[in-house]
Amino acid sequence: MISPMSATPSIPASPPQRADTGWTHKDLTSIEALTADEIKSILDTASAFKTVGVREVKKVPALRGKTLVNLFVEPSTRTRISFELAAFRLSADVVNISAATSSLTKGETLKDTAKNLEALHADIIVLRHSSAGASQFLAERLDASVINGGDGAHEHPTQALLDVYTILEKKGRIAGLHVAIIGDILFSRVARSNIHALLKLGARVTLVGPRTLVPREFEKMGVAVTHDLDSVLPDADVVNLLRIQHERQRKEYFPSLSEYTAFFGLTQQRAELLKPDALIMHPGPINRGIEIDSDLADSARSVILDQVTNGLAVRMAVLYLCAGSRNG
Repeated sequence: MISPMSATPSIPASPPQRADTGWTHKDLTSIEALTADEIKSILDTASAFKTVGVREVKKVPALRGKTLVNLFVEPSTRTRISFELAAFRLSADVVNISAATSSLTKGETLKDTAKNLEALHADIIVLRHSSAGASQFLAERLDASVINGGDGAHEHPTQALLDVYTILEKKGRIAGLHVAIIGDILFSRVARSNIHALLKLGARVTLVGPRTLVPREFEKMGVAVTHDLDSVLPDADVVNLLRIQHERQRKEYFPSLSEYTAFFGLTQQRAELLKPDALIMHPGPINRGIEIDSDLADSARSVILDQVTNGLAVRMAVLYLCAGSRNG
């Protein structure tokens, strides 16, 4: 694998053939379904595209003539804009559709909405939906490429890819690192995708949070589970903090936000337990003063904005590979 810290491969000018990358999928619906080599293929391709963002002309013609539709049935800022910019930089055309402005509000099914988009020659559909498995449902019924932009509490593949890319960029490796994922694991699609990606690439993962949000059931995935944050921090190479998913919860899973912060928030005092070179990550949006102290979020150890930047390169790679595989 070409590390983002090593020499960068040349920027592709046109969609790759399957033999060039080893990538054979028209869709990206989950990390669980990928092999370690397929994850590495995406990361290698992202390395090639990252330099596009610092050029005077921030475009390559790799997907010229392709049309991407962002179909976001759930609200989003970072993911939608990141996919939109990624498509623009690959010279694709982009259409954004939200649930409020679609025929879904009139009772049209998700399948019929997507089939109509395909009939209008959409080549790639990025779907964010509240139902787990929605993107896989469409992928099995469409010729167009389907990218999962987050499906319920199931998976968020490109977030996990940009997270592991950022760790690789900063640490030079994934294998052997200890990554602590802290917070609302039960309702987090980010956590699930990260677990799959990190374990496939050889990292050790510990989940931390309230017993109600980090049940022992997760140990079946091959991770460690603890409810004592202070015991984990001294050995962690990376801490990835997750926000509380209030919109997916149907009851209160802890007494109050202040109590959550007291036991599981990354405060200045707790940060002193970390290794000097430990990375602080967060997928956003950040609840400053709850899961993380505001000054820590802006500190030199924080790579939160690096995650955003790397997300653009990763999503360019995903769009490029999925669109290219259809030409193979």
